[in-house]
Order: sequence, then C-alpha cells, then structure tokens
Amino acid sequence: MSATNAMDRDQVAGAYDRWAPIYDLVFGAVFRKGRRAAVVAAEAVGGRVLEVGVGTGLSLAGYGKGTRVFGIDISDPMLDKARQRVKQQGLTNVERLEVMDAENLSLPDASFDVVVAQYVVTSIPNPEKAMNEFVRVVRPGGEIIVTTRIGAETGLRGSIEKLLMPLTSRLGFRTEFAWSRYESWAAGAKSVRLLERRALPPFGHFWLLRYARLAD
Repeated sequence: MSATNAMDRDQVAGAYDRWAPIYDLVFGAVFRKGRRAAVVAAEAVGGRVLEVGVGTGLSLAGYGKGTRVFGIDISDPMLDKARQRVKQQGLTNVERLEVMDAENLSLPDASFDVVVAQYVVTSIPNPEKAMNEFVRVVRPGGEIIVTTRIGAETGLRGSIEKLLMPLTSRLGFRTEFAWSRYESWAAGAKSVRLLERRALPPFGHFWLLRYARLAD
C-alpha cells in the first residue's frame, strides 16, 4: 500500500468519532442482513463472544440471552451509542463495552468461544496483525466470523477501487482489499481453517467468512 493510502490508528478513530452521530442512519439498513448472518453463525457456537468493532451496538440485541458478549471498538463516541442501546434494551448478557485496539487486544489467550468482526477488518491499519490477535484470544475449536468487503483484483471495478482509496482511507475504510490477502493470512497463520465463504447483500461485494481455530 502506498504512503498516500496508508491508515493509522488515530486516523481511523477520528473518522469513526465523526461517523458516530449518523452511523446507524447511513449503515444500519445496508448491513442488517450481514449482521444477522454473523450473529446466527456465532450463536451456533455459543458461549462467550468477542465482537470486534462493535460500533454503536447494532447487532447486540440479536444475541441470545445465554450468549455473553464483550464488545470493543476504537471509537469511544461509537461505544457511547452502544452503551445507551444496552441500557435502553436491557441487554444484561453484554458483559462489557471497551475502547480497545484490535491489533493489540488486552485480553487473555483462548478466552472466547467466538470472535466476531463485522465490517471492520478493512478499517484496521494492519489487518493481518488484528486477525492474528483474533486467533490468539479464541479457544481451540472456536470460530472467527468475519463479515467484510472483498475488493476486485482486476477489471474496471478494481481500477475504481484503487482510485477511491485516497478518499475512503480518510473516511476510515479501504475499498481495495483483495481475497488474496485473506488467503495469504490463513496460509501463514497455519492454526486456522476456512469453514465457509458466503456472499452477502448488498451488491455482491460483501462476504461472510468463518474460520475454525485448530487445536494446538
């Protein structure tokens, strides 16, 4: 990635601080089906869930009462919205909502049954480092569930995504993010196996990915 398109933690946090007042309006309906698909996949495993990039907490009410949820986000104003939602909806299964950097999780090894990362991987400055952290904190046999935009590597769409990168990186996310990055990461991680890759609406640009953490 060029220096022009590089992202850093403060830049991303600032972008989502600005998104916080209107995030639900802009992205709530667009990603509803994807959020639901991720929650259903997590519920199939159950237990304790770490939701990375929990944002304003749009998905929290979808978890069953028996599922414990710990949510983190880089933006405190986004989490303020989530805290209000938890209080208003009486979501007693939400253990905690905390500002935390996905690349450096201050959480114990193997402390979750599932890690859910919804529409956040392409917003992380060093995505592979964060994905390695997801592997570290999920138990062997647990799952990492990602909903994500996957960019085109060639063609007109790929060219447009590259052209948009200087703009979208300032808004807090990447348009250019190829499937090959996930493949390379999984091959290097060695302790994960892809269980599912499923297309999500809208527009066929978004996917649900499920990885199993293999036994040590």
